[in-house]
Parts: sequence; C-alpha cells; structure tokens
Amino acid sequence: MNFRDRGFALFDTALGTCGLAWDLEDRIVAVALPEPDARDVVDYLRGFDATEQTPPEAIGEVVESIVRLFAGEDVDLSAIVVHISDLPEFDQRVYAVTRTIPRGRTLTYGQVAARIGQPLAAQAVGRSLGRNPIPVVIPCHRVLGAGSEVGGFSAPGGAATKGRILAAESVPGFGEPTLF
Repeated sequence: MNFRDRGFALFDTALGTCGLAWDLEDRIVAVALPEPDARDVVDYLRGFDATEQTPPEAIGEVVESIVRLFAGEDVDLSAIVVHISDLPEFDQRVYAVTRTIPRGRTLTYGQVAARIGQPLAAQAVGRSLGRNPIPVVIPCHRVLGAGSEVGGFSAPGGAATKGRILAAESVPGFGEPTLF
C-alpha cells in the first residue's frame, strides 16, 4: 500500500482531541480516542499507514457526527462505511453485531457471543472488542459485562472514558448523579 493511500485528521470533541484514518474509498480504517498527549493520537493513526490530510467531504461528515455524538446529540453512526475485511473473521462477526446496538442501549459480552452463534465465547468477544480499531463507529463501548458492569475498555482512560461515552449517549446508569 502506498503511504499516501490513507489519510488521517485530528479533531476536537467534548472528550478531547480525537482522530480518524480513512482509505481511498472513504472507508474508516481507524478512530483514535483522546490521549493525554495529542502526539500519541498522531502516532497511533500513522500506524495505519496514513498521512495527515484535509479530510474529503464524506470524511468531514463522519468527523462532524462523532463530534455531535460526544456532545450528547442523538447521532446514528451505523451507516458509516468501515474497512475491516482484512481483520480476522471472528472479529468481523463481533463487530457486525456490535454495530447493531443502537445509541442508548447496551448488550453484554455474553449476548454478543450468543448472537454470533458462540454462546461460550464471551471472553473472546471481549478480546475482540479490545482490538477494535474503529471505536465509537463500531461501538464497543456499548458492550458491558454481566450485571451491567462497565468491563474493560482498551482506549485511553479505560473504563472512565467508556463511561463518559455512555453518558453522552444517555445510557441509563451513566452520567447520572448517585446518592453515595
């Protein structure tokens, strides 16, 4: 692949500086969530053989949708075209199910495993989601542990970042004041 075949751009959100990378067909190949140092976001996106570029119009619309989602607006990212065909087939199946989870809703790792026809594969689902190169667009943050436990989140900030995204999406139990 030619180094110029993929581009990336940084953008500011309510959560901090994010970034995304795309290919020549305007398919999203990576989303980077905020890091303590924006240079780490750049380094992560360069790892997808991308160069910093001005995003084409279609990619600009994806950026705007993510910005609006993190601002708490009701945004549906399910129609955004992603490039995952070079990922393992198991991951593709997990991501396909995950993309069907609507804003404001969640599934458990076990429920995702059952939906891909492997009900005993909850831990493998968790590992797959931990490798997700396109968080938010492939909404791995909407998958929780049994009993609505946040579970892991491999993005910077870990479970706290996952909770902030779920709060922005108005998922019950996240971002609400508690008595204790």
